[in-house]
Amino acid sequence: MSETLTARPALAGIALPGRHGTGNGAPGVTLRERTDLGVVAVMARKGQGEALRMAVASAYRATLPDTARYLAGQTVGFVGTGPGQWLAVSASLGGGALAVDLTAKLAGLASVSDQGDGRAVIRIAGPRARDVLAKGLPIDLHPSVFAPGSAATSIISLMGVTLWQVDETPAYDLVVFRSLAVSFWSWLTDSAAEYGYEVVPATN
Repeated sequence: MSETLTARPALAGIALPGRHGTGNGAPGVTLRERTDLGVVAVMARKGQGEALRMAVASAYRATLPDTARYLAGQTVGFVGTGPGQWLAVSASLGGGALAVDLTAKLAGLASVSDQGDGRAVIRIAGPRARDVLAKGLPIDLHPSVFAPGSAATSIISLMGVTLWQVDETPAYDLVVFRSLAVSFWSWLTDSAAEYGYEVVPATN
């Protein structure tokens, strides 16, 4: 009898739903693992930069950012991670579907690599989100310089991270290597404990 394998979230059994840390008043932040996102690395092929931009605009009604920014399209958003390099993310094309779609629509223009099984995405939101991240992130998150759509590739507590601001709550999505997810979660929850935090179930 064949056995069906089921993918497990990176933080399964670790990110336990409920209220944690300081219990006075409303939680300063909420945390959740985003298992709904397709995450794909996209790299422009030599001499195809302009053609790639046109193809992305046509296929996804999206603009490829020239800098470290997140720009949302109709179904797919793109985060600038370096010259000619982006992370494509999509809540509607998960589980490998995004990589298949990008490969078909950007054929010959970009190299596409599915990162869904190798990365974990965590959302932190709430009035103390900046304070939590500031304990380990060596960049300025003040709203005058880092606003919705701003993105960065940096380190937090010696762990590589790509992050972007989702809205003015503020809310941030953070992408880390899956092998570091448990260590990163430990740092994040330790940093959030003094403000009180609520873990909500992973997004499916």
